[in-house]
Amino acid sequence: MPRVASLVGFTRVARSLVVGVGLVATACGPARTAGPAPVDPTPVELAAGDDDGAIDTASEPAPPAAPATPIADAYRDVAAQILTRARGLDGDGGGAGAWAKLAYLTDRIGNRLSGTKALDRAIAWATQAMKDDGHDVRTEQVMVPRWIRGAESVTLTAPEPRDVVAIGLGGTVATPKGGVTAPVVVVTSWEDLEARKDQIAGKIVLYDVPMPAWTEADGNGYGAVVKYRWAGATAAAKHGAVGMMIRSVTEHGMRLAHTGSMGYDDKVKKIPAVAISVEDAAMIHRLTDAGEQVTAKIVTSGKFAADVASANVIGELRGREHPEQVVVLAAHLDSWDVGQGAHDDGAGCAAIMQALTVLRELGLQPRRTIRVVLYTNEENGVRGGEAYAAAHKDELADHVMAIEMDLGGFAPWGVEVDDGVGFGATATDDQTARQARGVARMADVVTLLAAIGADRAKPGHGGADISALGEAGVPALGLWTDDRTYFDYHHTEADTLDKVDPAALADDVAALAVIAYVVADMPGRLDDAPEAGADGGAAAAGGAG
Repeated sequence: MPRVASLVGFTRVARSLVVGVGLVATACGPARTAGPAPVDPTPVELAAGDDDGAIDTASEPAPPAAPATPIADAYRDVAAQILTRARGLDGDGGGAGAWAKLAYLTDRIGNRLSGTKALDRAIAWATQAMKDDGHDVRTEQVMVPRWIRGAESVTLTAPEPRDVVAIGLGGTVATPKGGVTAPVVVVTSWEDLEARKDQIAGKIVLYDVPMPAWTEADGNGYGAVVKYRWAGATAAAKHGAVGMMIRSVTEHGMRLAHTGSMGYDDKVKKIPAVAISVEDAAMIHRLTDAGEQVTAKIVTSGKFAADVASANVIGELRGREHPEQVVVLAAHLDSWDVGQGAHDDGAGCAAIMQALTVLRELGLQPRRTIRVVLYTNEENGVRGGEAYAAAHKDELADHVMAIEMDLGGFAPWGVEVDDGVGFGATATDDQTARQARGVARMADVVTLLAAIGADRAKPGHGGADISALGEAGVPALGLWTDDRTYFDYHHTEADTLDKVDPAALADDVAALAVIAYVVADMPGRLDDAPEAGADGGAAAAGGAG
């Protein structure tokens, strides 16, 4: 079962939420909250006709100077150097390198569900790509689940026959041969389900719960609705339902069905579970409100095979003074079995790989080791994250920071600081105190990203893969991106390369490279010394020592 997740207000899993039906919900990542409207003081545009990620610098204005802070003063010059290379402004195409990696991963390999040959190919490709870039590379074996989707469909048989855009939820059981046909009962909340529990036996339950609109104050509304995807089947089955449908977890309808992880309670009968398009859910709801008896037929063929061997891929730039101390750049290499897994999380993989390459190309060797970890099995198990934490449990005291990119390849806005016990906090601190300490320390670092509008730090979540590290006391961060359209494509056939902006991806590379380098190089550790010493910039600018 996946790591138990915390859903505050979304990932592709942090701590725990007990939903109204008494189940513990898990999802692929925490809800993200927004901050001030983003400002991009240095717009980056693609040259007309470019399709290789090259950036047009003809009208690039001079970036604003970072505010005067200890970190900004010490690392201003080297940060500018990293930003220039990562964004391709020096003519060497740092950002284009990330785009090329993402293009290969998506167009040549495609989607990469845990346990598939496609994921095996992605692991082999990533291993070789990082070796080709000059990094120290290894893999660490992880046993992962193998879920096979099979044929599936949803049709309405009454009041009029029609096809429904649908997809099985990840982990759903198969229907009996011939499918399950039953009347549909529409509910809009856990309370509505309980109020209508006497009407549920022998029926298919449709959870028609709209995802709240994205706002600057609250960000996306993923956490408010994903609990129905995870726990809805068991909640309905407790009252005798024979099937479950859910309105896709997305704000905007585009006749797409969004898959994602779900869970069962072994003490309750397991029923088939599917997601249907926003438009189809709304149509069924309108029909039932008009007094029509809607009947649906669900066919699913999902099944689990035996666990198979997979691997986390690790690439390193070893530190010059404290190589045993580690800064982790994290993303997950697996995806769902639809689309290309471009935003989720191919973009994160390409960005962290290229961030390490940019630093190596510049000859920058920080005091501590920077380690890229491409995790396996985030989407339907988080076993890669759990396996890494277990394999390195005796080294976690030397993990200085972990930052995960798993919110799409959109323009970076800054960082989210997890509520773990890192940043010099103690287990007795409350969440607010822990996060406030981390936000204050990271706010100093991200001032160096003002040129790309990524200079904000706020309380939030690190990510599913690094959640075990955060729980062990490692300062955990998430790269905060402009996710306003992320859930339009999330876990669908539409999560493809054309949805990613090469310029935004280049800025992600830049942000990750600067953050990783500064935290890995500052004389004091992030969790015990928020200020860099006077020699920080000199050490940074000097590269390898």
